[in-house]
Amino acid sequence: MSHVVGAASTSNNGHVAGKRLGVKKFAGQAVKNGNIIVKQRGSVYHAGKNTYMSKDYSVHANIDGFVQFRRMTGFKRGQYFVDVVESL
Repeated sequence: MSHVVGAASTSNNGHVAGKRLGVKKFAGQAVKNGNIIVKQRGSVYHAGKNTYMSKDYSVHANIDGFVQFRRMTGFKRGQYFVDVVESL
């Protein structure tokens, strides 16, 4: 009898479909009210002007317009915000 546990097979692990996360509308693209701009896990991108964040951290457009990304400087250094503006 062996005194060491044998190695297990791992051939059935890791086969999980991707969750299709990421930026869906890029800077300058037109969006309509309710469009998803970013799908994410956790708040990497924060809701800025004319946007809102849903409970799964997706950022949505609140009005019709164009997408803009900005990085906060000063107190909240390094935070990315997503805005929707009326026109560029």
